Amino acid sequence: MKDLYDYLLNFLDIYEWFIVGYASFYVISYLVFAFLSYVAIRKYVLMKHYINEDILLKSNEAIGVSIVAPAFNEGATIVHNVKSLLSLSYPKFEVIIINDGSSDDTLEKLIAEFNLVKVPFFYQRRIETAPVRGHYKSKNPVYSKLLVVDKENRKSKADASNVGINSSQYPLFLCTDVDCILKPNTLVKLVKPFIESRRRVIAAGAAIRSSNASEVNEGFLVKVHYPNQWYPMFQELEYVRAFLFGRMAWSQLNSLILVSGGLGMFDKEVAIEAGGYMHTSLGEDMELIIRMRKVMYDKKEKFKISYIPESLCWTEVPPNLKILMRQRIRWARGLIQTLVIHRKMFFNPKYGRTSWFALPYFFLFEFLAPIIEAFGMLLIAASLILSFFYADFINYDFLLWSMLFVYLFYINITIISILLDELLYKSYANIREVLKLIGMAMVEPIFYHPVVVVAALKGYWQFFLKKEAKWGVMVRKGFTAVKK
Repeated sequence: MKDLYDYLLNFLDIYEWFIVGYASFYVISYLVFAFLSYVAIRKYVLMKHYINEDILLKSNEAIGVSIVAPAFNEGATIVHNVKSLLSLSYPKFEVIIINDGSSDDTLEKLIAEFNLVKVPFFYQRRIETAPVRGHYKSKNPVYSKLLVVDKENRKSKADASNVGINSSQYPLFLCTDVDCILKPNTLVKLVKPFIESRRRVIAAGAAIRSSNASEVNEGFLVKVHYPNQWYPMFQELEYVRAFLFGRMAWSQLNSLILVSGGLGMFDKEVAIEAGGYMHTSLGEDMELIIRMRKVMYDKKEKFKISYIPESLCWTEVPPNLKILMRQRIRWARGLIQTLVIHRKMFFNPKYGRTSWFALPYFFLFEFLAPIIEAFGMLLIAASLILSFFYADFINYDFLLWSMLFVYLFYINITIISILLDELLYKSYANIREVLKLIGMAMVEPIFYHPVVVVAALKGYWQFFLKKEAKWGVMVRKGFTAVKK
């Protein structure tokens, strides 16, 4: 028994040093990211008027943009959403709505509202997709920018996006969800990096926020409000922290490997050369970016992926635990699936920062973090039980101080993100909503973070068991018109 006791004590000592090392590296990396984010945001603010947006809006030489928006059973909001997309401020763009085999009245509503008729269309299948049933254009010249594509469902948003890319006419495409509400100047903001950069920009993204409690009228955002439901509140915190701190830092390092599928602008030729979205992937947005980076490395051509520290897109986030868990399980499976697919890129000198920095970081601190946390909690629970039999078995000082340090660091990063976001963009209706957001940051590590960890572990488990991947359906509530 004495030997077992000594063995467990030695194991705990080793694990303590491992946790100290792991946590220290994580904290240092976050501090570095905070500094890089500050540099990137400051640079963006200073360069904001380098090319005046009014010039772009009036230019006859503007780069054409195709907006690609898959729609599956979106009948509740489809008409207002399409009108919102058509009203964006930009001189040269088209809106491509892909009806992904909807079983509701999505297509019927589009045909009736926009006076659509099926037209002959030269569909060049540069990316392999499910069969396309037809292309529809409006007889009303007011809707000349609208193209609706009807296709068979392959149970994959990626396949629908690829159909939109194949049907597009312009060199850049913006991929979004049809239920997303975009800021009127979104296209201008996202096109600018493609014009200003000396390197070839192959993708650009911007911050996404929750629209769950915001005031929306006929597809147009009237006023932004902090969500009033428990789980959307926490997701808003996540979005502020991830987009403002994380992705701005990765962009500054030119090592960004994730542009959100909800809002991302891409160089169409590079995306097609990379093979488009992988329809079997559960993390198709991240997976495409890695393949696009790989294409540019293989061609030995300098490139850049830009990120804009402005909120340009609002979307309805999962309102309850059931839908949230389903989403996060899919994200976790998508992460590990992507890392496995591109495992040969790890530490391959040919792929630069992606292989030496981005992919290893995502493996260590995105993939492994939930596993280490869960193992640590089990070890703490076991140690507490054993401490009833051996008084000196657990180091309470180390346990309490380390947990307090992690908690304080976590909420400080979140609060700094909130205040920086409010200082720069004043996203919320009043100061009370900002204070409420800060209050939620205090309880997030206790009530919300464990849910995310459990969802990640469940996703990993399902991946290794090779369970069938299911996207699931998030039923949209739609928006109530604002009273005039």
